[in-house]
Formats: sequence, structure tokens, C-alpha cells
Amino acid sequence: MTTAIEVRGLRKAYGDVEAVRGIDLSVQTGECVAVLGPNGAGKTTMVEILEGFRLRDAGEVAVLGVDPAHGGRRLRERIGIVLQECGVERFLTVAELVRLHAGYYPHPLDPDEVLELVGLGEKAGSKVRTLSGGQQRRVDLALGLIGDPELIFLDEPTTGFDPTARRAAWSIVESLRALGKTVLLTTHYMDEAQNLADRVVVVARGRVVAEGAPDEIGGRGDAEAHVRFLLPPGVAIADLPVPVEAEGEAVVTRTADPTALLHTLTGWALERGLQLPSLTVSRPTLEDVYLELTADVEETS
Repeated sequence: MTTAIEVRGLRKAYGDVEAVRGIDLSVQTGECVAVLGPNGAGKTTMVEILEGFRLRDAGEVAVLGVDPAHGGRRLRERIGIVLQECGVERFLTVAELVRLHAGYYPHPLDPDEVLELVGLGEKAGSKVRTLSGGQQRRVDLALGLIGDPELIFLDEPTTGFDPTARRAAWSIVESLRALGKTVLLTTHYMDEAQNLADRVVVVARGRVVAEGAPDEIGGRGDAEAHVRFLLPPGVAIADLPVPVEAEGEAVVTRTADPTALLHTLTGWALERGLQLPSLTVSRPTLEDVYLELTADVEETS
């Protein structure tokens, strides 16, 4: 695989505040990588440097084989950017706006196809200013895609979306990946990172503190499973065949071998004709791992 983004020793300070403190990052062509981190962690500064909007103080950066500090128009024609907040011509219709932006690129996608892709086909003739917040985010997404980019930066792309619209946006990202596009995604939604990303990178205090597949990062793949259930009527904790702890109205036990524990527990229940209400087996979620990795980082606005 070729490398779409390569970062080594990236640093950026604002006066006495060092926002980025030696970040290393690689993104392979065709990958979807989610960057997570609390506000003020340095992820926005890092992404702006990759996009060519901000100059770095130190380190080596290559985006599609080009230093973004000197990439100019040639690089911008190869990337798509969906910012968290975009300023667009609100008095144009949706179709007019997308066609206008299509004219900025040498080989744009068909505007009508892009509008259908982002779910705005029926709104093509509507003024941008009349759209809902979620629909305007779809316009932002359409503008990020119209140039047929090789690499797409998505900064909180589903902010303001209702659950149905978020799922539709996820389908768009999955379609882009199927076409071989590379996606760098920043998000505060853990389920979004879990569902879309090949790899997750957690940034805190200006550094990468963990990275890996969503199911493996932070030791998730090897973490103990939590088995929870409600006690059957007339059964006390001491009657159970495995040690448990009370947790609210339920009981919980932790194990590295949930298969063996469930065999013991359910076999015991079946022998006595009992049910184990609300029985669940879970490992730490991506959100659990994220909160642990960033526990000592103070959120800033």
C-alpha cells in the first residue's frame, strides 16, 4: 500500500503554549482513520497543518507525497475538506452552489450525482439559507466531494444530524472507501469512529497517546469481559456458582474466559429451571478506553 499521509515529529506552538508536541502519524491509501481527542488536545492544529492552512514549527509532513506548506493549488485539487463550520453563498440554490464549486476543479464529479449521493437531490432548487442545519451539513459534504478528491478530511461531519441522517452520512463515507478514497475523520462520536474507521488515533496533550483498530486500541481485545444479569426471584448472591458483585439492581462478574463462565452459569440455571434476566456480556467500549486515555486532560472550549 502507498502512504497518503506521513507525519514525523510534528510540532506547533502558539506563544508559550505548545499545541502539538512531536506527533507521528501514517495513513495508508484507502484507509479511514479517525482522530479522537478532547478539545484543546492539538488535533485541529494537526489537521489544519495537513490541509495546508497552517504552517508547522518543526517536523516532516507529506500529504499525497507533497509538503502541504508548499502544495498550493495542485495539492488542493486532490483533496476534499469538510470543515466543522463552513461559510457558503446562502442565497444561491443548492444546485447553483455545487455547480459553482465544481468549476474550481479540473475533473469534478457530476453535480447532480453528488447531490443524490448526499441526499439532497430533492433540495437542488432550494436556497441554501432555507435548509435545516443537518441539510446544510450535507451541502458542506457535497462541496467536499465535488472535486473527486483522492483524500478527504472530514471535521465533525455529522454535527447537527439526527440519527437517520448520521447513518446516511456513514453510508456515504463507506461508499467513498469502496471507491478507494482515503479519509481522515475527526469526531466526538465514539460510535462513528467504531463503525467507520480502520484505525483510531487518540491525541491528548499534543501527542498521540494510543492508536490501533477500534476493537483493539487500549487493550480492548484482551480486556476482561463483564457478565451482568438480574438475580432470579428467591436466589441470593451466595447461591450462585460463580463469584459476583452487586451493581445496582444487577450483579456483575469479570472474566478473561466468558465462554467457560457462561457455561457454568447457564448450566446451573438450567438445572434449576431458572432464568437469568437481562443477561449481557460486554467488554470495555471504545468510549471507556477513550475516557481512560484522556482522563487527566482538562476539557477546554
